Amino acid sequence: MQVARRLPVVTDATPAAAAPRSVRVSLTDRCDLACLYCRPSRSDGYLESRLDDGAWRAMLEGLAAAGVRRVRFTGGEPLLFRSLEAVVAHAVELGFEDVAVTTNATRLAARAALLRAAGLQRITISLDSLDAARFDEVKLNAVVLRGENDAELADLVRFAWARGIVPRFLEVMPVGEGARLVPDRLVTMREMRAQLAPLLVDDTAVADPDRGPARYVAARHDPRLRVGFISGTSDTFCAGCDRLRVAADGFVRPCLSKDDGASARLAAEAGDAGAIAAAVGRAWELKPDGLVWKGCTEETARRVSMRAVGG
Repeated sequence: MQVARRLPVVTDATPAAAAPRSVRVSLTDRCDLACLYCRPSRSDGYLESRLDDGAWRAMLEGLAAAGVRRVRFTGGEPLLFRSLEAVVAHAVELGFEDVAVTTNATRLAARAALLRAAGLQRITISLDSLDAARFDEVKLNAVVLRGENDAELADLVRFAWARGIVPRFLEVMPVGEGARLVPDRLVTMREMRAQLAPLLVDDTAVADPDRGPARYVAARHDPRLRVGFISGTSDTFCAGCDRLRVAADGFVRPCLSKDDGASARLAAEAGDAGAIAAAVGRAWELKPDGLVWKGCTEETARRVSMRAVGG
């Protein structure tokens, strides 16, 4: 694993980035789970077509040419993408500063060593519950839902800390299916911190520089241990956002909460990195003003499919 350089801390006053530096790449819109906040009905359909291996290689080359420096592979579920190891290896060869994967880990055991050998630097595992009756497939990001897993926060923290893992708790966001849950099921970051007060120091939560919107608080008994929080609903974090999203069909979005963007599909299928970089530039021009935009709480977010976008 590479150790990231310590850069100046990003604050809520930081203006939106001048160019994309980070991208979430949705290699597939397919998933083997049906989480409440994403696709509980399993009947929302799939994209008509997806990029193949060669197009994904070109896409990464175009993203690098556009100035993107950090790549996180998502889905759907990225471990359903057969060539994940090869795509990871290509991203590493291109010199991206950070190459990561977010997964539900149901298929990780058989591929973890191969992904590490390919050069994967970081991995985030979704784990919403330790209760087998509530969640019978091990998924450590946890989306906290009132009445579902909100009584398990301390247990999840201790589980993660015992394994040297940093747990991160997410507010459910009103994006797609999540919009139906927020009114009654939202547990805010403030509530989470109050519940975890015996375990955490009473300090301001601080983001890691150049590592996304999560903010962290240290453990009372050991400052090396931390808990992260992502407060996309009660306290949006659009200011300073440097992130793009690429869907499995090659559509480039500058924001999770809108369907605006530009297609780089034909350019990727043609292997034209320059044209891909141009499409990235067109998408970036549509980036909302992070100083006034309210992120996933905007009305447009309700019409977005988290799974298809690559949340």
